[in-house]
Amino acid sequence: MPSTDAIDSPSGTHPAGDSTVAGAGGAVSTVTEPEVLLQRDGPLARIILNRPKALNALTHAMICSIAAALTEWADDTAVHTVLLTGSGDRALCAGGDIVSIYRDARTESDENARFWADEYTLNAQIKRYRKPFVALMDRIVLGGGVGLSGHASHRIVTERTKLGMPETTIGFVPDVGGTYLYSRTPGELGTHLALTAGTMTGGDAIALGLADIFVDSTRLDSLVDSLQRMPAAAAIAQHDSSTVPQAPLMAERAWIDQCYAGNELPAIMHRLQTSPVAAAREAASAILAKSPTAVSVTLESLRRARDLGTLEDVLEQEYRVSLRMVAGPDMVEGIRAQVIDKDRAPVWQPNTIDAVPDADVQAHFAPLGERELQLPRPATHDHKPIKNTFTEREATA
Repeated sequence: MPSTDAIDSPSGTHPAGDSTVAGAGGAVSTVTEPEVLLQRDGPLARIILNRPKALNALTHAMICSIAAALTEWADDTAVHTVLLTGSGDRALCAGGDIVSIYRDARTESDENARFWADEYTLNAQIKRYRKPFVALMDRIVLGGGVGLSGHASHRIVTERTKLGMPETTIGFVPDVGGTYLYSRTPGELGTHLALTAGTMTGGDAIALGLADIFVDSTRLDSLVDSLQRMPAAAAIAQHDSSTVPQAPLMAERAWIDQCYAGNELPAIMHRLQTSPVAAAREAASAILAKSPTAVSVTLESLRRARDLGTLEDVLEQEYRVSLRMVAGPDMVEGIRAQVIDKDRAPVWQPNTIDAVPDADVQAHFAPLGERELQLPRPATHDHKPIKNTFTEREATA
């Protein structure tokens, strides 16, 4: 889902990219470009998200096109590396097409369920891809954009990266594997970001485990050129910056870990509101502006995701939650307030955290029966396991 910054260019209201062409006799026609460009440059296969006016927000058709291309390239021996980039100069991807989600939710269509099933399947496909999958996470990377890039084998950020999961702003919950990534960050940094809908820098993303490599934006064109001529690891090594920018969020970790500890949201809010740290009190104000149901379900999602073993387990949990959230009142109301009417004055139901029954929160995680999303399970464990901490004896054994 896009953030409120991205919402000012509402997803779903613009074509991929229109160009004006003069025909015979001076007649003018409009040519609409594809929403996603699939290209081959020697051994490099390229996925270029191509809705720059909508910050490359994802449509269902784009998801299906990308999944089909990855399936084809997986068995193509001429393809050595896959590269994900975005058109324009503002974003890799600002999330999903929330105008379409709003429309489908109001008509009680099953399209949202199909959209999320295909999107989450694609997220898992990227995680398990057998060939190097390089994601250039330059500029805005939000919501569904994190789902496409955050599970890649080679995740590259720049000094311009602005990454986050802003779903609670529109009455939704982080999805596309966002609760998997955020539940595995150091301490409670992911909890802080998820509840406040905050964003992080490229340096933050590396420190928090959502990215691997920092490349200065002035060297991205050179990197793409190198990926056409040499293996991904060698090309990236030539461009990897020797100095990674500081991670501002890490400097805040002491109060974040203390305030966000535990599973009780009212207690977390009390610690934030009474903290002597101004940033903590600001975080409390940010959370209080969100949907009480959304932040309550988000906290429970993160805590449950910590105990789930694979990305697939978490994506299946997120699918249950997504269907329950879109069936409730707050997601439609949040999109209305932020995107449709833009009055920025959502009326949440209920309107306070204390008024959200725990039974209602737990109901979001109940099995869906025949509607369950059932993703194929990997033959091996995740390729980015959480690092183990060894004792001195174990390390020298």
